[in-house]
Amino acid sequence: MNAEPMLLKPDPEDDRLYERVRGLDQDGNAVEAPVINERPLSIFLNSREIVTVMTIGDYPDCMAVGYLLNQNILTPEDEIKAIDYDAEIDTVVVRTDRTTDFEAKLKKKIRTSGCAMGTVFGDVMEKFETIRLDPAARLRTSWLYALAKTINTMPSLYLKTGAIHGCVLCEEDRPLIYMEDVGRHNAVDKIAGYMHLNGLSSVGKSFYTTGRLTSEMVIKTVQMGIPILMSRSGFTAWGVQLARQADLTLIGRAKGKRFLALAGEHRIIFDADPRAVTEEPRHLARKASLDAD
Repeated sequence: MNAEPMLLKPDPEDDRLYERVRGLDQDGNAVEAPVINERPLSIFLNSREIVTVMTIGDYPDCMAVGYLLNQNILTPEDEIKAIDYDAEIDTVVVRTDRTTDFEAKLKKKIRTSGCAMGTVFGDVMEKFETIRLDPAARLRTSWLYALAKTINTMPSLYLKTGAIHGCVLCEEDRPLIYMEDVGRHNAVDKIAGYMHLNGLSSVGKSFYTTGRLTSEMVIKTVQMGIPILMSRSGFTAWGVQLARQADLTLIGRAKGKRFLALAGEHRIIFDADPRAVTEEPRHLARKASLDAD
């Protein structure tokens, strides 16, 4: 296992992200449980409001930039001159040097039909169809087993509170960046934003999520240029179809010694004996099944 420290990992002791709520357990005993916070974040691009998302509230700069990139509203070529966050009104403004292509498209769409989101989705899918992922990238099963064990046992808000998802940017058997949020799409956006703001390349990287392998997760992973996507959860049919179309290696149901690959199998190197891998603890498997959605 690579012993280098992670660039960023969860802080389950950050009490800004959860609160303690009193209640009763199954036996009628008084208990106090940690419950994750959820708050709105309004994202602006220059002077235009783009969206309001529900998030746990950490890394608003990464969240905003990653969302704009993954929606193809902002491109890697657009120069960001400032990011302003106002915690009092839960608003983050991403400022660019000049008007982006999105603002021009939005203005034209508003004049013709009054709605721009179909245009945004069309642009995302048009870009998706042109991306070519690295065919020479490889995933050793020894790395997969090591990553799953490390990620699933690492102190996190998921283990502390549940009701939250995690996404992890990885390199070989090393987790690099671990983000959590109430939605897996938010967590992946925060990683995309961090990568862009810190000049971190997608070359040699893989992606792990605790949530389902949906079309949205596949699209965002492909847009980030990452050729391998793994999860302890299951698949959707459209997610698999899009992964095959993009030649994305898609691995799900990765628990203990088991996993299932439904796309991009040519990148997998079977260098570990599953018989030597221990099954994951029951409490982790049960918690995962309860929080899989």
